[in-house]
Amino acid sequence: MHLFDSSVPFANSATFKPADASVTDYRQLQQRLGLERSVIVQPSSYGVDHRVLVAGLRALGESARGVAVVTSDVDTEDLQTLAARGVVGARFNLVQRGLTRESMVNAVAAQAARLGWHLQFHLLPTDLLRLADELVALPVRVVLDHYGRAMTDPTLTSAVQSRLEQLLATGKFWLKLSAPYLASVNDGDFGSLQGFVERLTLRHADRLVWGTDWSHVTEVEKPDDAHLLHLLRRWIPVPEMQALVFEENASRLYGL
Repeated sequence: MHLFDSSVPFANSATFKPADASVTDYRQLQQRLGLERSVIVQPSSYGVDHRVLVAGLRALGESARGVAVVTSDVDTEDLQTLAARGVVGARFNLVQRGLTRESMVNAVAAQAARLGWHLQFHLLPTDLLRLADELVALPVRVVLDHYGRAMTDPTLTSAVQSRLEQLLATGKFWLKLSAPYLASVNDGDFGSLQGFVERLTLRHADRLVWGTDWSHVTEVEKPDDAHLLHLLRRWIPVPEMQALVFEENASRLYGL
């Protein structure tokens, strides 16, 4: 999930400049959905200004972890400070591009490896296929965002799904099941994703994690979070697999 606070200015590079989304707002969503834990992902809108992220981690306490945005020239002491406050990973958004660049990945990965962090990537299908071998070679665990955008380019759907399964089979990759609206065309409950998710949970249930993508900054018309959650639960009907995707895998990945 993401937090926004209008008292903190957006970066000059910001693609999205959304309305406030506070810890208080998020707690209402937690109560509605029965959620106990949080992973706050630094939005590219703030660049490397982590004030909103750090304030959110402080407010949510031990039930929360953070994923930061850092560049290749980041100071080691700054990273250690973020780690002490609950940050466990660094994010590269190469779709809504902010300050992070592909050329920074290896340098940031080296820093992340020293801290035990993972790297999170939001990639277009063409970039996932192009960069897959480089991601395999990184010295850290890798989280691929938003279903790997598996069905956003019909000409690449088969190749992307096959490559995602290969990556998950390595044991160092995780796939985040969040924001189906960024992974497929909304054909009525995102039914085109169902077969893909069912196949993944049969083969790689221990490598999948769920997230809300709240406050849904890419969407003008906000989705119903409860509906999206129940939709995924229908696609993963086996209780043991649900326990992995909605709880146990996040414990391992984020140290929750």
